[in-house]
Amino acid sequence: MTTTRTLFLSPRVTATGHALADAARRRGARVETLRDWRVPEGYRPEPGVSLYAGPLFADAVAGGLGLGLLEAPEDWLARLPYELTLRDVEFTTIAEAWRLRRPAFVKPPNDKSFPARVYPDGGGLPGPDAVGGTEPVLVSDIVAFAVEYRLFLLDGEVRTGSRYATRGALDVVPLAEDPRRAEVLAFAGRITETAGSGAAGAALPSAIVVDVGLIDGTGWAVVEANAAWASGHYACDADAALDVVLRAARPEGEFGAADHRFLRPVPDVVRD
Repeated sequence: MTTTRTLFLSPRVTATGHALADAARRRGARVETLRDWRVPEGYRPEPGVSLYAGPLFADAVAGGLGLGLLEAPEDWLARLPYELTLRDVEFTTIAEAWRLRRPAFVKPPNDKSFPARVYPDGGGLPGPDAVGGTEPVLVSDIVAFAVEYRLFLLDGEVRTGSRYATRGALDVVPLAEDPRRAEVLAFAGRITETAGSGAAGAALPSAIVVDVGLIDGTGWAVVEANAAWASGHYACDADAALDVVLRAARPEGEFGAADHRFLRPVPDVVRD
């Protein structure tokens, strides 16, 4: 594929940012770390750029850089058939989640505005002093994943993958070296088949990260979907992950019609 001319990074460069930067430089691309949360004065959007950054930073600079950002629909996990989630998942608002009177796993769909974890009830969630109440959340049954994997997908194909957790503890191993590799890829095929089948709400953008896991005593299930331009690569191949990032964060005019519905809303431009 055509390589990017410039890969922009946020001021806080992570291990994945360094790995992607090295991969980009090997392709002859320029890597630029932005010095703060604003687009540099005088910058004009240009072709051949991309971005690796967290959602809040991406919101601050993507418009000024002229970038579009692919992500899964906020309700994607809740719309999947039960056989792919193996748990009930509800897409709702945080105000509705305040009414919970049971333990549940609650998370923001596409950002990190509050911790994604098990809450004993709705009273433990951020309250009206911190949020407006209309913010979307995913509320799901509590399950125990024995092992979890991260998959970078491009056009429905797993380009690279990594185990990242065993029983909730960090456990990083390249997918190619994992004994469950064939099972993981087979389950990924079920996800992409469903996404491409036209099933309501199951579609995915052309470049995305999907986490999957094995639930004790039940089977394989989707954990969540994540934006490739903001996802850690763990032990994934950095060059293959970069291919996915470059497709997921690029000049907005380069996206085809099929991907336009998956573009993250971009706030107004902020400059120095």
